[in-house]
Amino acid sequence: MTPEQVKRRFRQQGKTVTSWAQEHGFNRNQVYQVLNGQCKANYGKAYEIAVKLGLKTSNIAA
Repeated sequence: MTPEQVKRRFRQQGKTVTSWAQEHGFNRNQVYQVLNGQCKANYGKAYEIAVKLGLKTSNIAA
């Protein structure tokens, strides 16, 4: 999924980035940085955000 697709999904659901961030316990600014490509989201909280948004797949080994 691309950032634009995520934003479109939020609009279709009537959800804001802020409300999504609060629901999932993330900082709103970090979520915006991931969605706007200001953060590569390769590790840490940004990576967790990208996985939850569907932008990246989880690489956790079983």
